[in-house]
Amino acid sequence: MKQNGLFITFEGPEGAGKTTVISKLYDRLKAENKEVVLTREPGGIQIAEKIRTVILDTDNIEMDAKTEALLYAAARRQHLVEKVIPALNSGSIVLCDRFIDSSLAYQGYARGLGIDEVLQINQFAIENTMPDLTVFFDISPAEGLLRIARNNEREMNRLDKENISFHEKVYEGYHELIQRYPNRIIKTDARLPEKDVIENVWRIVRPRLM
Repeated sequence: MKQNGLFITFEGPEGAGKTTVISKLYDRLKAENKEVVLTREPGGIQIAEKIRTVILDTDNIEMDAKTEALLYAAARRQHLVEKVIPALNSGSIVLCDRFIDSSLAYQGYARGLGIDEVLQINQFAIENTMPDLTVFFDISPAEGLLRIARNNEREMNRLDKENISFHEKVYEGYHELIQRYPNRIIKTDARLPEKDVIENVWRIVRPRLM
């Protein structure tokens, strides 16, 4: 489905610091006069943002794991057809905070639905649109959750409130995906000071722009 652009996604455990770094990367690309779109999942457009609200609402603790996986896939589909694919077709660089790997790690591995099973659901949603590059922000679940606890400005969502064993499974799931897709998913040490993480991510992304 996609043609001329560059699709870069960013993944990691809760509290990995992706959002801040992606924003800085966006600013740097704009300063180089690149056509760049910054977005997120679930969300990025009106319909998907409404689905995000349902998924992350702390009142929805009874949500079934398959319902959760299907809601993410639905939000992903609408986001792709309405925002991501048009941007890629126009030749833009798309920076997306989370994409399919989140579903594979969170619902496929940590929820126990199966990576391949959740991949199949998402293949129906995304067809052949996969990231050209995925940057994984590597930080232990315990350290990431501690960052969240220290950040008074960050609103706690339903996934933040899962127990530590769930987040450890998510982390294991991501490393399973890194082994499965070593040419696409590149790790960066998210424990480093913010400025160092920004520079390391830039070094990963910059060669893909050439």
